[in-house]
Amino acid sequence: MSLVPAATRALRLLRFLASRPGPVSASAIANGLGLPRSSVYQLLEAMAEEGFVTHLPEERRWGLGVAAFEIGSAYLRHDGIERLARPLLHQLTETTGATAHLGVLHGSDTLYLLKEQPPHAPTLITGVGVRLPAHLTASGRAMLARLPRAQVRALYPDRAAFTDRTGRGPATPGELRTLLSEERQQGWSIESGQVTEGFVSVAAAATDHNGRPAAAISLTVPSARPVTPQALAARVRDAAGELTRRLSGRAGSPAT
Repeated sequence: MSLVPAATRALRLLRFLASRPGPVSASAIANGLGLPRSSVYQLLEAMAEEGFVTHLPEERRWGLGVAAFEIGSAYLRHDGIERLARPLLHQLTETTGATAHLGVLHGSDTLYLLKEQPPHAPTLITGVGVRLPAHLTASGRAMLARLPRAQVRALYPDRAAFTDRTGRGPATPGELRTLLSEERQQGWSIESGQVTEGFVSVAAAATDHNGRPAAAISLTVPSARPVTPQALAARVRDAAGELTRRLSGRAGSPAT
């Protein structure tokens, strides 16, 4: 149990509001969070005083306040890991002619934070802010391979946890476990046509001070391009290693 349940509930409430397309009622918040309506009203009133939520009395709804916007804007100004990774991605694109991405895990999704694209490169669906199923992306699997196995099992407990885009890629916990084991051993991940037909991506994870995956750097090229995945993987691993160093991270075996 959290030692600061009120703070935890307030953060959950903010995330709930941020996930909705517009203001919602207090009863919807209570139902969505599984909290008593009286507790939700107390949280809303306290957060409104600090400007994190705002009340729309005519609509009887609540939305994000100016303070929440300020926090989000501050993140965009600071963007620590993006600042550290941006020159690495730029160099990768310059030297390989491939499209480079920086991604992080968000639950069982890969969330893309940066994209460096060479001139005249084919259009890809992977843009900043886009989320894709982690088990289908090279970036996602590079990070999943470095998570404790119990955490991967929690994210992918059964076949229902797996989505499909092109009919390729792992579709069961066993298939994912085998694939992650192989990619963990080689030190990089690859996907071919699992996200978009006709494209190949390779990725490697950068790790934090605990050896956990902080982000992944990937390169994507058309499948027909005359370059071996191994050649791209060598570049990606070097960049991920440098990002690990910049994060004061620790390389090593993933947790078990």
